[in-house]
Amino acid sequence: MTYNYFTYKGIRFSPDYYSEEIFRFIENEFRVLDDDIYNVTFPKSGTHWMAEILNLIKHNGDPTENNSVPLFMRAPWYETKIGIKYLKNLPSPRIMTSHSPCHIFTQSVFRTKAKVIYTMRNPKDVFLSLLYFKKTQKIYKDKAKFEDYLEDFLLGNVLIGSWFDHVKGWMQMAGKENFFYITYEELQQDLRGSVVRICKFLGKELNDEEIDSVVKHSTFDTMKENKMCDSSLLLDEFFNHNKGTLMRKGICGDWKNHLTVAQSEYFDQVYQEKMKDLNMEFPWEK
Repeated sequence: MTYNYFTYKGIRFSPDYYSEEIFRFIENEFRVLDDDIYNVTFPKSGTHWMAEILNLIKHNGDPTENNSVPLFMRAPWYETKIGIKYLKNLPSPRIMTSHSPCHIFTQSVFRTKAKVIYTMRNPKDVFLSLLYFKKTQKIYKDKAKFEDYLEDFLLGNVLIGSWFDHVKGWMQMAGKENFFYITYEELQQDLRGSVVRICKFLGKELNDEEIDSVVKHSTFDTMKENKMCDSSLLLDEFFNHNKGTLMRKGICGDWKNHLTVAQSEYFDQVYQEKMKDLNMEFPWEK
């Protein structure tokens, strides 16, 4: 799959969205506030879902802002050319989104009380979701064969780099007081319980009615109908609206409908090798 990119600290980024200048600023000069909340993911791992949940928690379950302000303004990708523009007027507590690997992330965050929430997803589903998403992205110059893109994904020869390195890098933060991690699968299996856990981590006390409202307005079907968090507001310059939508299925295990047995087994072999030194268990391993 052909695309333009530049490399920053070993990671490929699209020059349409990112720049080295912004990365240097974000890493070293960006002013972190103690009540900041950072929504961090590898792409297609529940980024928009978590952003929607966090915004609803921030407003005690009131969906007014979620239904009237675009998500990319409420929880901007703060290390991007577009997202950094929205930081100046972002009200506290600021919710900011990032796909950056841990070694590129704002270094001062962990010297403050700011909180980081890291969401992970079964890499097979991430791969499949990325494959569909890339069809809508105009930054890609050609169509890669399924098996070729699978190989690129497993080798980390994709934008934002290796899923395996991304997860392992961020999991080094596990156990830190201001770091919380959760999986897409946990959100799917028990959204209400997950919201309660997130509230506890944030130190945000919501009553049952407010929690129910957060859950109600952050379901996939509700978000898909909300024009403030779907793909309809994305610029035609970057997004091909005729090739798909930002929110496709929002399910777990769709990879089973696309990977052959041999491809799945090969994926498992690479996964076991890459993740063997990480002493953690994830829902998709059970």
